[in-house]
Amino acid sequence: MTAGRLAAARGSWRTALRIARREARRSRRRTLLVLVMIALPVLGLSFAAVSYDMSALTRSERLDRRLGAADAELSWNNLAPVTQDAWGEQAWPVDDNQTPRTQPVTADELRALLPAGSRVTRVRWWVSFETRIGRKKVSIDARAVDLTDPLARPLATVREGRPPVRPDEIAVSPAALRRLDTRVGAPVRAADGTTYRVVGVVEFPENLREMVTMSDVAPPGPPAEESWLVDLPGPVDRALADRLNAQGIQVVTRHPLPGRDEFTAGMTLPGAEETGVSVLVGGLGLLEVVLLVGPAFAVGVRRRRRDLALVAVAGGDAVHLRRIVLADGVVLGAGGAALGLLLGVGTAFAGRPLVEQYLIHERFGAYRVFPTALAAIAAVAVLAGVLAALAPAWTAARQDVMAGLAGRRETPRPRRRWLLLGALFTVVGTALAAFAATRSSPTGVLAGVVLGELGLVFCTPTLVGLLARAGRLLPLTPRLALRDASRNRSSAAPAISAVMAAVAGSVALGVYVASDAAREQALWQPGLPPGHLMLQPSSSPAGTLPAAGTIAARVRAVLPGAAVTTVATPECARPAAPEDYCYALALRPPEERCPYPPYGPGPASARNDPRCRQPFRDANDVSLPALVDDGAALPALTGAPADEVAAARRALAAGGVVVTDPRQVVDGQVRVEVNHSSGAATTVRLLPGHVLRGGLPVDRLVISPTAADALGLAPAPTGYLVDTTGPPTVEQRERLADDLADVVPLSVEMATADPTSDQRPVLLLLAAASGIITLGAAAVATGLAAAEGRRDLSTLAAVGADPRVRRVLSLCQAGVIAVLGSALGMVAGLGSAVVILASINQRYARSWPVEPSYPVVVPGLTMAVLVLVPLVAMLGAALLTRSRLPIERRLD
Repeated sequence: MTAGRLAAARGSWRTALRIARREARRSRRRTLLVLVMIALPVLGLSFAAVSYDMSALTRSERLDRRLGAADAELSWNNLAPVTQDAWGEQAWPVDDNQTPRTQPVTADELRALLPAGSRVTRVRWWVSFETRIGRKKVSIDARAVDLTDPLARPLATVREGRPPVRPDEIAVSPAALRRLDTRVGAPVRAADGTTYRVVGVVEFPENLREMVTMSDVAPPGPPAEESWLVDLPGPVDRALADRLNAQGIQVVTRHPLPGRDEFTAGMTLPGAEETGVSVLVGGLGLLEVVLLVGPAFAVGVRRRRRDLALVAVAGGDAVHLRRIVLADGVVLGAGGAALGLLLGVGTAFAGRPLVEQYLIHERFGAYRVFPTALAAIAAVAVLAGVLAALAPAWTAARQDVMAGLAGRRETPRPRRRWLLLGALFTVVGTALAAFAATRSSPTGVLAGVVLGELGLVFCTPTLVGLLARAGRLLPLTPRLALRDASRNRSSAAPAISAVMAAVAGSVALGVYVASDAAREQALWQPGLPPGHLMLQPSSSPAGTLPAAGTIAARVRAVLPGAAVTTVATPECARPAAPEDYCYALALRPPEERCPYPPYGPGPASARNDPRCRQPFRDANDVSLPALVDDGAALPALTGAPADEVAAARRALAAGGVVVTDPRQVVDGQVRVEVNHSSGAATTVRLLPGHVLRGGLPVDRLVISPTAADALGLAPAPTGYLVDTTGPPTVEQRERLADDLADVVPLSVEMATADPTSDQRPVLLLLAAASGIITLGAAAVATGLAAAEGRRDLSTLAAVGADPRVRRVLSLCQAGVIAVLGSALGMVAGLGSAVVILASINQRYARSWPVEPSYPVVVPGLTMAVLVLVPLVAMLGAALLTRSRLPIERRLD
């Protein structure tokens, strides 16, 4: 480009921007609408960027929170020499031979290794603190530190009272103060019976959750959970660090140690797959903003067609006209970006305490912004404005000058190339999504979905024109609404496309979530009959477990009619090594076993091999190994019929074993192997076997005491089975655990018929997001159509139309946008989901191990909300529209 042409272009843009600023001031309502729609996403993104930047602590801030006022932090967890990086963030043994320290570190030991005049104080970063809230035992994070010491004082902020200094004193965080429902000066009783007095409210900036602070005279703990803050008379030099490392001490300093490697913990760059998904999701968001803002620019061009025609008469060519309209996008995009950034940064600063307390649960660093991210967000906002004005700019450059001067409305001419291009994009996008699904490529799937949605966007104007032709058979008001949508396709089509894109995404994700939930439900296998309980020690018991009768008395007090039996697993009667443990398996004959591993890769032909068909599934909740029992636990374990249980008990009484897989029984005998973890010789026995039928489809092996003795096993009680009359509630299970804690601490696990995950909140969130966009697009398009159709309303008033016609017309205009967009979105979303699920299922149909296919499940909750939203949009448009028809003087 020559210097003259560059100067002409610069002058042309300067004039266009000046015209855009003047037009923005003249059309204040339209300007405000565009600014709000651009500023809202900018506000959210800038709020997130600034909050993230403040939460990402610098190294200096992290060291201040770790070292307090000390010069260094020493961690003595190893007795073997270690080496470390320059900052002490990583340390590893010199000879790859770790010797963990088991004895607590004393202050005298450390002072002996430090220069004369050094001061030390201990910080125990984690201490066990358990108490009861009502009947429930809860564990709260605790620290033991002397906050009266000047070295440790900056680690926390005393909000009220004072730090603890005696063994029977504690301080609590504000969250713990609320959780424990206590106050300064009140006692708090620990679960072990110790009583502490709350002397203060203390807050650690790196943890705003419930926390208890104890004095440094608390009972000593393991060295791995503590460190020492050190105040040195001089700097931490290389010689001191080498001397400490030789003793196994890791040194964290405020300044890098000379001669050590420095590992920079920079921002982790996302992978190609993650980057691709992020770019495509961001592109979808940008497309949604462009489609929502586009109608406002289209209406602005139609209302300024006389001004643009005058520019053409004065010598302006198509380039000048395009620049004038694109300048609107630049000005309003920049204005929306500035407004959004101002509100986003201000909201991030003002809402900082709330984000710290309820989202991040730690204090931020210094007040700062993220300049690079904010600049990128502003650039994207301006780009959104320019893209939204792009189609209206091309329309303005092609308008008829005489029609513009006369104020006549031009009938839009359908262009087949856009329809063909849209159909091509839709077909190619669908094929790409299907192909990528078979290759497990999320980026490819999302790219195909985006391409397909772009194709539907290009097809929407033609579809609107076809519907307007079919509207001749409708009554007056809906016919007028369809005619306006067809005549004003440049504003109606983007609004319909915005609704379609939002609804399509919501439906596609909703179908996938619902299908995944249905697949999970089909795969779910309880380990016990639903509602039955498994009680197991929550920690290693000090002695033998109490008798079942003792536990049954406590259980029946909470669950009347429940039956309790002891569960025993086999262990080595004569271990081959101190850490040796045994596990028993019932095996099929070698010629009947599947030659492929059940969880490893294998050929697709394995799916049709009868030896590899598995009639049983692994338990998803309560999983139990082989058991040693006389048959008393079988009803609660399997839920089998009474006659089957009776036959199984007779087999166990005869010294046999009970299995649930009939293929394991050959000629009335079962092959049982006992393997040792130490690698000792495997014990193999053929024992009388019985098949238990009619219970849960879970592979079980129950060994009689006689058979266990023959296998070299001994029963080891590991818990209790509870046969309940009905599924216990959460409150009953909590009460049961509390009552049993007085006898022995037991965890209460219940078998459930269904997975515990609930997908309804996700489905509601998806429907709500698309519903908001639908309502917004319908409101914007209806308002713009009302402003554009004011002359038609005047004509209706002049010929004596009923005032209610205006309300009904607004209702129908909103219905065209919301109903048509929602219908297209539902069809597109369902089609995308079906293609993707079918492609995934096709891949699963040829895989080994066997993976069950995804059923196509249409989420009724999401669809109901999406059907209701257009009705709400239509009703809102009717209620918010004035019935009075305008009367205007017409000069032409």
